Amino acid sequence: MIKVGIVGATGYTGAELLRLLAMHPEAQVTVITSRSEQGKPVSDLYPSLRGIIDLTFSLPDVDLLAQCDVVFFATPHGVAQGMVASILERGVKVIDLSADFRIRDVATWESWYGQTHGAPELIPQAVYGLPELNREAIASASLIACPGCYPTSVQLGFLPLMEASCIDLNDLIANSASGVSGAGRQASIGALHAEVSDSFKAYAASGHRHLPEIVQGLNDMAVSANGQANGQADTSVNLTFVPHLLPINRGIHSTLYANLTDLTVDVQELFEARYADEPFVDVLPAGSHPQTNSVRGSNMCRIAVHRPNGGAKVIVLVVEDNLTKGASGQGIQCMNIICGLAENAGLAAPALLP
Repeated sequence: MIKVGIVGATGYTGAELLRLLAMHPEAQVTVITSRSEQGKPVSDLYPSLRGIIDLTFSLPDVDLLAQCDVVFFATPHGVAQGMVASILERGVKVIDLSADFRIRDVATWESWYGQTHGAPELIPQAVYGLPELNREAIASASLIACPGCYPTSVQLGFLPLMEASCIDLNDLIANSASGVSGAGRQASIGALHAEVSDSFKAYAASGHRHLPEIVQGLNDMAVSANGQANGQADTSVNLTFVPHLLPINRGIHSTLYANLTDLTVDVQELFEARYADEPFVDVLPAGSHPQTNSVRGSNMCRIAVHRPNGGAKVIVLVVEDNLTKGASGQGIQCMNIICGLAENAGLAAPALLP
C-alpha cells in the first residue's frame, strides 16, 4: 500500500485529492497538513468525508512527511519551494499541483507570479506531469510539476496537430472557459454565486499567467516534431489565449483554432490515431460537441475536432474537469505511473450526472 501525504489539503484541489485517493485500491492517505486547521478532524472541514477519511490536520513536518512514499503539494504558489528539497532528500516522491516548478525559465516565472523563486536549483529536475506527452519521463521522476487546468486542455487539444507539423504556428488561438472553482476555495466577491450566476465574461485578456506555461509546452512539441528533423525549422509558437469565467462550479471548455498548412490531412483520423491508447482522452465522433457535464468529477478529457467546410481552419473542442484531469486526478495519474500501478487506479469512476 502506497503511503500518501498531502500538504495543504484545505482547498478544492486538496479536497479532490482526498475524494479520489479514498477510492484508490493501492494508496492510503496517512498525513494531511494545514497550518490554519491544525488539530481539526478532516471530516469537520469536509463533512462529505465523514467515516471515510479518519485523520486530523497536522502542521507540515518534514520528518512526518518523510514516512510517506509520495507527497502531494496542494498549496498556493511559492509554498512548495521551501519544503520540496528536504522531502526529496529523504527519498520521497513529490507531486506539486501548484505552478512552482512548471516554467523552466526562472525570470519568466518570477515575472508572472510576482515573487522570487525559492528553489530554482530544483527546476531542471522537475518533470512536467502531462502523461500523454511525458509518460516515460514521469515514470522515473522524483519531482513532478503537475500542469495547470487551462494548459492541460489547450495542450491536449493542439498536441496531435503539433506532432504532425501540419498547422501554422504563428496563428494559434485558445478561448478557454472555466468554472468558478478554478479560482480556488477563498472568499472573493468575484466568486460569489450572486455575482457569477447568469453571467459570462472574459478576463485577463491582455495576459494570463498560464500563457507562458502553455507556450513552453507547445514550443516543446514543435521542437520535437520539427527541430530534430530540421535544425533550421522555425518552432516558435504565437498563441493568443483568452480565459473566460463560466457560471458553473467545475469544468473547462476550450475552443482552439489553427490553420492547416497541409490540406490533405484527415484531422479526425489524426486525433483518433494519436489518442487511441490513451486511457483518459476520448476523441468523439466527427461532428460532435462535447459538454462539461460529460466529464464532471472524472479524469477524462473529451475532444472533438472540426474543419468547417473542409477548409484550412481547424477547430478543436476540449472539455475536462478542472479539479480532476486539470489538477488532482492528473496528479494521481502521475503517481500511478511513478509507482508502477495501473494508470487508471482510483480514477476509473465515470462522470457525475447531473
